[in-house]
Amino acid sequence: MSTPPVVAAVDGSDDSLRALDWALDAARRRRAPLRAVHVRQYAAWTQPDVLVAGPPGGDDDPVLDQARTHLGERTRGTEVEYAGLDGIPGALLPELGADAQLLVLGSRGRGGFASLLLGSSSLAAARDAACPVVVVPRPGREVHGEAAAGPGPRVVVGVNVDSPDEAVLAFAFTEAALRGARLQVIAAYPWPPPTWAAPAEVATLMVDQDAVESETRALAEGFLGPHRARHPDVLAEPHAAPGDAAGLLVAASRDAELVVVGRHRRRLLAPARMMGSVTQAVLLHAASPIAVIPPSPPEE
Repeated sequence: MSTPPVVAAVDGSDDSLRALDWALDAARRRRAPLRAVHVRQYAAWTQPDVLVAGPPGGDDDPVLDQARTHLGERTRGTEVEYAGLDGIPGALLPELGADAQLLVLGSRGRGGFASLLLGSSSLAAARDAACPVVVVPRPGREVHGEAAAGPGPRVVVGVNVDSPDEAVLAFAFTEAALRGARLQVIAAYPWPPPTWAAPAEVATLMVDQDAVESETRALAEGFLGPHRARHPDVLAEPHAAPGDAAGLLVAASRDAELVVVGRHRRRLLAPARMMGSVTQAVLLHAASPIAVIPPSPPEE
């Protein structure tokens, strides 16, 4: 069985070339082929619901020629394919994840507005693709908060101790192992805790913050156990902290190799694919590349 490729979407922009560089490195780490794909916006007269595949080689595509030149001799030892497709990028890019192990895009393509931090095509792919999607931001994003302690490469992952997603943790551990990086696990808890009271009552809820933090960390430790067994060389460090999960993950993204977040769980009354608010905030503001992981399949 052939190894699924790492797919990079290119459109001639600097953002997409940064994504292409990241994808080449990811393909090498996974010993997988790299596929560079240019989705060419069809002409205005083309029927909007028709997506036409171009020639696999894309020999007449200047964007793919640019990608070849950009990679140059760095592709030695890695199988690389260049493909051109005609269609709507926001509709076609997510479909590229059907047979890929990873889909990599820049944060904003050539057609994006300068005022937008995240392009519509990148957002659509992160929301709809069947495989994990990595969005590579522009350099220079500023984040606030304390810098993570400890030397060496670091991968960051968020875990919701109320409903952890095993696919997110599995991807984060695998990525840390591939990079020889330690894994910083962020488990956020609300503080002060929410209170409920009748209108005429004054609610005084005595909660020990140290106890809440200790319980949150213990729950996170329990979820990490099976993944530590599969990746004994990965140093996983759970960090329980009060506050907003998105803010904590964005702060931890400074100098990180990657931030890993879950997309969103499907709900009974909302069967369509959705993007959680935490994931959207991390995509918009994190300084490092962000991996968005589709939810685990529901158990039978």
